[in-house]
Amino acid sequence: MRLDDLDPSKNVRDQGRGGSGFGGFRSGGGGGGLGMLLSFLPMLLGRKMGCGTILLLGAGALAFMYFSGGGMQLTGNSGSTGSQAGTSGGNVACDTQEELFACQVLASTEQTWAKLFQQQGQRYTPTTLTFYQQTGRSGCGSAQSAMGPFYCPADQGIYLDTSFFREMQTRMGAKGDFAQAYVIAHEVGHHIQKLSGVADQVRQAQSRAGKAEGNALQVRMELQADCYAGVWAAQNADRMEPGDVEEGLTAAHAIGDDTLMRGAGQRPVESMFTHGSSAQRMAWLKKGMQTGDPASCDTFARGAVR
Repeated sequence: MRLDDLDPSKNVRDQGRGGSGFGGFRSGGGGGGLGMLLSFLPMLLGRKMGCGTILLLGAGALAFMYFSGGGMQLTGNSGSTGSQAGTSGGNVACDTQEELFACQVLASTEQTWAKLFQQQGQRYTPTTLTFYQQTGRSGCGSAQSAMGPFYCPADQGIYLDTSFFREMQTRMGAKGDFAQAYVIAHEVGHHIQKLSGVADQVRQAQSRAGKAEGNALQVRMELQADCYAGVWAAQNADRMEPGDVEEGLTAAHAIGDDTLMRGAGQRPVESMFTHGSSAQRMAWLKKGMQTGDPASCDTFARGAVR
């Protein structure tokens, strides 16, 4: 995806290493806690989750889970934007190749959603992207690199350890810059849900629902965020390159609940799904790409999700 001409977003922060003051989940093999996550994966997939997501890495698999909203205020260092890739130093955001690309993706989402909101007579309030290494802190509590990228509704921020991108490539086979862009655009999709009020409505409905019904509502949340990511891509079709669509769909397939459960040695159980099957995630990402219209992303309509 061609984003080189975009200035990086200014809505970024960099907490650096160990921002939360807590040790990260680490395994002896240096896998960032993959073994621990594998042991907890069946339980996590069965949780009732809210509107934020955390990407979980398994043995060749990753999943999104909710980082439930605590009340801790984000107080990390406020990094300035950088213009060149390089070695990180001094907690300056956008100063490595991976961070710079993420900052440019964020800038593109800001332009896109500002335009779409304006068409509806509304003003878009951007999210903030915070980088950290291994451990960090958010308005939803401690951040751990093993959790992967997530959106915190409490402070309306996205949290990312960019080492996750390397895990995507090496363990998931989800290669390419558009696969990385899709992850960020999906988290921005959760921010759109927060701004529109959908996230709060779903949380309220989940508080009154049973486990299976709450999971089903969460699936619709995640699929809508996938669709919003596709809308962003469609609105920037002139920046897309050959192979980008395939990269995005490959990533969406890899994080389907059924694929993740099989990867964890479990039989897929639909009532335990919290993010949708691989087929569903691919379908809604593709729908957003094909329509470029947020109105097409109503996953809560009767019969929309099968």
